[in-house]
Amino acid sequence: MSLKTLWIGALAAALIAGPMAAAVHAQPKEMFVPLLVYRTGPFAPSGIPIANGFVDYFTLVNERDGGVNGVKLTWEECETQYKTDLGVECYEKLKGKGPTGAALVNPYSTGITYQLIPKAAVDKVPVFSMGYGMTASADGRWFPWVFNFPTTYWSQASAVIRYMAQQEGGTEKLRGKKIVHIFHNSPYGKEANPTLEELSRRLGFELTLLAVDSPGQEQKATWLQVRRINPNWIFLSGWGVMNQVAVKEAAGIGFPMDHFIGNWWSASDADVIPAGEGAKGYKGATFHAPGTGFKVHADLFKFVYDKGKGAGKKEGVGEVLYNRGVVNAMLSVEAIRTAMTKHGNKPLTGAEVRWGFENLNLTEPRLEQLGMKGFTHPVKVTCEDHEGAGPVMFEQWDGKKWNIVSDWIPVMRDVVRPKLEAAAVEEGKKLSYTERDCAKEK
Repeated sequence: MSLKTLWIGALAAALIAGPMAAAVHAQPKEMFVPLLVYRTGPFAPSGIPIANGFVDYFTLVNERDGGVNGVKLTWEECETQYKTDLGVECYEKLKGKGPTGAALVNPYSTGITYQLIPKAAVDKVPVFSMGYGMTASADGRWFPWVFNFPTTYWSQASAVIRYMAQQEGGTEKLRGKKIVHIFHNSPYGKEANPTLEELSRRLGFELTLLAVDSPGQEQKATWLQVRRINPNWIFLSGWGVMNQVAVKEAAGIGFPMDHFIGNWWSASDADVIPAGEGAKGYKGATFHAPGTGFKVHADLFKFVYDKGKGAGKKEGVGEVLYNRGVVNAMLSVEAIRTAMTKHGNKPLTGAEVRWGFENLNLTEPRLEQLGMKGFTHPVKVTCEDHEGAGPVMFEQWDGKKWNIVSDWIPVMRDVVRPKLEAAAVEEGKKLSYTERDCAKEK
């Protein structure tokens, strides 16, 4: 073979390989996150601001920072209407998208979460059910693919009772008091009941559980019972239109609103505005502040809304559930960023992101860097503890806006954790899981 022939062959190979190599080199550095949302149906008033907050924070990270360490975030919304079957369909449709598949999934429904838990270990996609879902899954020894930090429903319920006790003048003052829990008749609504029942036995208050069928528009019978019982306190675990109706009904019977506390899915702007003046004084649990008084909001206005890239209306920024979506997206991003410390600044698989969730240590200095100092609290996750047992604050509606009216209230970890661990064994064995040795995970 002549030198000329070799040269022509090499040139042809280079011409063929060149565009292919360039194409490979030009592949975008992206990670995909499926977004299960409900912008329609009876739960839309709650679902819309959450979805907007989530999308806006992802947009902020891309616009302001160029992505997570150079890796852009991509996403696709899928409408679930808060229905479990549609949620599972959305997950199956989206889990394989993106260059490395779904990095994680936020079900945004306890019912959907329960259905995705068995799939997570098979599909290698971490489930992040932030402050909701199956409380037992907070034991990472049994549920390595599920994370529900910063606090579970059981821990939240314990903080609510502790707050009520503070308002009464001490834990001993709860003895003999009447507390009613009005709850959405679903896996979500029922989650707090075991903790409330345990605390009722320990502290001596009289607990009544009143279920409301979905979607919760008809509550006349429930509030007739409330009038008969004449409780000292009401705790509400509702969602969507159910919350609006409950607040209106409470105002209608003249119940003292400062003794009516919603959980963190029952204390948003959409829950109180329809009741008008009657909602003044209503309280709610939260693990982040309301409003726009933080640097992260200034950045959202500057890099997202002022560029016409906002997911919703500018005036919706700072609503309670919008802020919840922002916090959720931030925690998801920080888990991805943590995973990159081990696996490199590249598009990561769900399995690699799982490591980031399990080793997340969100400190006060990092929150300050993110423009979220005072907006939410630090979070540390471990192999054993996927909850963090973070504290809870309480906010109150003044007729126009929510105001924080408490310090951070510690949860009753001594009550919750033993019950949680026992439940994890039971739930884990139902799924034929085995307990892993966290000492080998270090």
